[in-house]
Amino acid sequence: MSACVPTRHNRTSRSSRPLRASGVKRPHSPPPPRGGRFRIAGADLSASITVFLLAVPMSLGLAVAMDAPLEAGLISAAIGGIVAGLLGGTPLQVSGPSAGLTVVTAELIQIYGWRTTCAITIGAGLLQILLGSLRAARSALAVSPAIVHGTLAGIGVAIALAQLHIVLGGSPQSSAVANALALPDQLGRVGPAAPLIGMLTITVLVLWPRIPGRIGRAVRRIPAALAAVVTATAVAAIVAPGIARVDLPSWRSHALPEMPHGPVLALATAVFTVMLVASLESLLAAVAVDKLSAAPSPSTSATSPGSPDSPAPPASPTPPARRSDLDRELRAQGIANTLSGLVGGLAVSGGAVRSSANVRAGATGRASTVLHGVWVLLATGLLVTVLEWIPLAALAALVMMVGIQMVSFAHIRNVHKHREFLVYGATITGVVLFGVLKGVAIGIAVAVAVALHRLARTRITVTDQGGQHLVVVRGQLTFLAVPRLSRTLGQLPQGGDAVVELDGFFMDHAAYEAIQDWSTAQTAHGGRVVFTGRSGGRIAEPASAAHSCCRPWTPWRNHHCHDGPGPVPEADHGLDTPFIGAHPGTGHLGTSHDTTHSTSTPTPTATFTPDRALSPAPTSGPGPEPTPGPAPAAHRLPGRTADSHSGTARRVGGNRLISGLSSFQRNTAPLVREELARLAVEGQRPSQLFITCADSRLVTSMITASGPGDLFTVRNVGNLVPLPNAESGDDSVGAAIEYAVDVLRVESITVCGHSGCGAMQALLGNRPGPESPPTSLWRWLRHGLPSLERMASRHHAWARISGRLPTDALEQLCLTNVVQQLDHLRAHESVSRRLAEGTLRLHGMYFHVGEAQAYLLTEGASSGLELDEVFDRVGPGDPAGSGELERTGV
Repeated sequence: MSACVPTRHNRTSRSSRPLRASGVKRPHSPPPPRGGRFRIAGADLSASITVFLLAVPMSLGLAVAMDAPLEAGLISAAIGGIVAGLLGGTPLQVSGPSAGLTVVTAELIQIYGWRTTCAITIGAGLLQILLGSLRAARSALAVSPAIVHGTLAGIGVAIALAQLHIVLGGSPQSSAVANALALPDQLGRVGPAAPLIGMLTITVLVLWPRIPGRIGRAVRRIPAALAAVVTATAVAAIVAPGIARVDLPSWRSHALPEMPHGPVLALATAVFTVMLVASLESLLAAVAVDKLSAAPSPSTSATSPGSPDSPAPPASPTPPARRSDLDRELRAQGIANTLSGLVGGLAVSGGAVRSSANVRAGATGRASTVLHGVWVLLATGLLVTVLEWIPLAALAALVMMVGIQMVSFAHIRNVHKHREFLVYGATITGVVLFGVLKGVAIGIAVAVAVALHRLARTRITVTDQGGQHLVVVRGQLTFLAVPRLSRTLGQLPQGGDAVVELDGFFMDHAAYEAIQDWSTAQTAHGGRVVFTGRSGGRIAEPASAAHSCCRPWTPWRNHHCHDGPGPVPEADHGLDTPFIGAHPGTGHLGTSHDTTHSTSTPTPTATFTPDRALSPAPTSGPGPEPTPGPAPAAHRLPGRTADSHSGTARRVGGNRLISGLSSFQRNTAPLVREELARLAVEGQRPSQLFITCADSRLVTSMITASGPGDLFTVRNVGNLVPLPNAESGDDSVGAAIEYAVDVLRVESITVCGHSGCGAMQALLGNRPGPESPPTSLWRWLRHGLPSLERMASRHHAWARISGRLPTDALEQLCLTNVVQQLDHLRAHESVSRRLAEGTLRLHGMYFHVGEAQAYLLTEGASSGLELDEVFDRVGPGDPAGSGELERTGV
């Protein structure tokens, strides 16, 4: 058993868990209501009006597309807004008539009639309530994204084909295939009025968000859908007074549900289909709303603190993004569907279009969603005359555009990149030709077939390279490939050298044993076996290691798993038999998640000896290597809180030191001994001087993917660079700079600050002065006063992070301190001389510890030109030797 798995007595006690009243929430729970009252902010009021203006034409258009009573669309919009808004787990999501159910509902109305369709909606709502109570919402999202997006895209194609007939002045057929076949005949008898009004609506929809300049910013406050329908209605009233328009019947004739009539199996299938599509659409929209609300709003990101007259950074951190409670959202959607069916409304689901409009309009809570439903309810009774002026062609064009937008090219690119386009295409084809439920079944069947094909497809080739054999294995290694693998390996000469290139991400136990036995036999006869990935990098190396001399020497995975009280049994470390797992998409193999490393343990890259060549992968297949960072909560020590330095988590003095040294000598030293021996002979030739804080959370070799001999590192409290001759007793940093620049001849110097710096917090809380205690710490912190003064000065632009404001004054000072210390560096004679020669570059860097994200100072900010001092995010795809690092040098 791995030492990383805590026993029951190691878990945090219930008494130590935060109470609900403390305001600490579970990851997927919405924020508790403040004071228990329904609060309406000004932003929510204005956002509700915006969503209302979008929802009314959308609801009428969807009712027209479904051939349902028009008032049913307004009823479902009101119930979705009020009921789902009050009870849902996604406060900013707006619910209403479901675009994804357009084709399904239209077919149900045609087969069973309107009243039975309402009963089916009630059944689907009750089933949603049951699944939400069983906490099945997350499981619904476990379906392949290619199937989900393929289903929605197929529905969108069917919607667009049906509404095109109405835009052309005709009537839609019973299915997508019939609509496509009837299109040539419809084009032959098209009239002028409806197509012109439809084209006008589409033109306004497309061009409205693209109006440039100040006028464009003003008019974009009006939803494009409302602008398009109003424009089309006004034009139709003048040039086509006889065009077909909305006809809202009297409420006295409104039909309510009845007991369903028909085959039980067919009715159950209809209930399940409505539930499935409505739930998937709502849950996907909820996830999308989470992403939208987590992104910085345009108004916030547009406010730049780059000038002295701009407002000061916020004094308190931005609250973390709220994540949806998907089970609660599913239950709320079920309640809304049940009520909507009872009063004769359409099926309800969360809508991405309405929800994104709500977020972009500045909504802060569920009040905007609820109010939008209230406005729809009032409009249903008070604006009947106005609504009856809307041409049906305008509503059809609006819904047709919604259907077209459901076929997302971003999703197509994504599934193509992950080699799942066959599943996506099969699902779309199935939905269009056979209906939603059969289309989903076809998509699942194709996905299973593709997975089995990939699992069973393995190609093995052998090439003789002048006495050394190259064995290339393409695909996954399962028991199905073992006979062919064993036969191929058995044909190689015993005692010969071989390179085995494994290009796959899964190896089961049978394949492991076959390779292990052969490797042991080869080595016993004096042979040499090396295992590599596709690009030639040895197993356990990252993708970039095969193409460069740099290796990340600190995988830093679960390195505190052995920190439990008392000695840890040798067998629990899992270090003597590191099994091999592949990184999906890269073809490079790495050690498994259960392998424990100390902080300085390198990734194994040496030639593997017989007893350590391979160990069995779990039957489920190894996953990707985790991002370096703190151990997961489930792997932390008993009593260990977020503060890794709490007294209960510390081991006694030398016990931890001896344990770490022993782990290094046992596991790491054999792997780095050759490299360190070379450096001992050749001497150090680092390319960078890295000046950073002494904070224990900054592991420089990890965040820079560097190894022995790469960095000449200077760490001190606050990553400060004292000015030359600033004060006696502070020559250590200056001496290191001189030695690195003049003796080691480094090519660059990086000053790296970080989030939550204690030194900067001390400067903000208690400015060092004559009355400060005469301690070494306060004498040292005086070197940070220029940074504090720079931040308060009106003559310097505020340093900031690209895309957002600093979260608070502490982050602002941490950023400003990096820029100020770069100025101090230039004051050193050796640095200024090398800068003038053009042989040295300076870099500013900020590392956000909680996000594990690095930011680099852009060009101009570190050159003294007083431009905006912006730290740009370094992305995982930025190529080496280019991007931000190239732009930051002086």
